[in-house]
Amino acid sequence: MHIARIPNPPTPAVQGGPALFQLVRFWSRRWLRDDHATPDDHALDILVLEAVDAAKRSNTRSVNDVATQLGLDRSGASRLISAATSRGYLTRRTQTADARRVELQITRSGRALLNAARRWQSAAFLDLVADWDPADVEAFAAYLVRLADAVLNNSTQDDTT
Repeated sequence: MHIARIPNPPTPAVQGGPALFQLVRFWSRRWLRDDHATPDDHALDILVLEAVDAAKRSNTRSVNDVATQLGLDRSGASRLISAATSRGYLTRRTQTADARRVELQITRSGRALLNAARRWQSAAFLDLVADWDPADVEAFAAYLVRLADAVLNNSTQDDTT
């Protein structure tokens, strides 16, 4: 891991790292609160669907791939996958090349839930920056997409080495 040099006094760019992680903690606490356990609330299912969707970038969608995406052990990921499968968001089938492995597919209702979640995410972002200059919103969004692509592409490469 490369550690960047931090100038003294810190610049606004240096403050971006702590701000990013504060936001991650803020949103993750709200998304995974205990009150998300009601049947109509699908926060954990959405996390699993996002992980399955992200795992397909490496052309695999196994329980291990989802566990890696979620940062969980295989048994924890398997429980979440089983719950999403029982609600009809995923299907499991044995891989033809290796009968010991299961391949996961997002169902039509799972895709609808994932699309609804992404629409909500877009709306939440637009609400957060509603009073920003439109050019700043576009630039910030482009930077977020670029950051996500870089992190996810490096993560996928790290996971395969």
